[in-house]
Amino acid sequence: MIIIPAIDLKDGACVRLRQGLMEDSTVFSDDPAAMAKQWVDQGAKRLHLVDLNGAFAGEPVNGDVVTEIAKAYPDLPIQIGGGIRDLATIEYYLNAGVNYVIIGTKAVKEPSFVKEACDAFAGHIIVGLDAKDGFVATDGWAEVSQVKATDLAKQFAGDGVSEIVYTDIARDGMMQGVNIEATVEMARAGGIPVVASGGITNMDDIKGLMAVAHEGISGAITGRAIYEGTLSVEEAQAYCDAFSA
Repeated sequence: MIIIPAIDLKDGACVRLRQGLMEDSTVFSDDPAAMAKQWVDQGAKRLHLVDLNGAFAGEPVNGDVVTEIAKAYPDLPIQIGGGIRDLATIEYYLNAGVNYVIIGTKAVKEPSFVKEACDAFAGHIIVGLDAKDGFVATDGWAEVSQVKATDLAKQFAGDGVSEIVYTDIARDGMMQGVNIEATVEMARAGGIPVVASGGITNMDDIKGLMAVAHEGISGAITGRAIYEGTLSVEEAQAYCDAFSA
């Protein structure tokens, strides 16, 4: 299992939101590239970038910052989400040096697009499923659908999706612990490797996820915890590596 530091981009700065609310954001750095370096220096094996403005706009807004980070670390896998709604945007990011693009809102509203994207860009597509009480939310979490996250995961089982990033919105940015039960349920439902997201606070969460990693948990995205110092990227990744050895 890999530890994936999150860099959420809003108006060119690195921020963290609470429960996805744009009006409840904390700015951690006005230099996202320098922040990326900090996590790389601590041994991060992948970075998770989110274009928060893009998630609401439905198109890339912080693309220049994403490109800058990708160019600075050509050998480091980077995944990007937020506002990816067409093949041209996927191509734009892959050309910029990003390894994986995360399809969220579009995957919920138009599931057939996922297979289309997987066919066009095999091995580079991740689906982002963000759920509130088990139901998928879209459009920067502004809308909650009537679709169960696990049901949607089953739909993508044969499409060629590399991973599913599963976020429990109620826990995101709240430092209340990861929802391990729901994450395992997601992995079992789709048979696709799942990256846990939302609520990861300290080593107890990492140990809890590692204990069920064999169920198909491939990674853990962490944001506020590493910025506020309740979790060390270096220590967490070392634990996962030792556990897997």
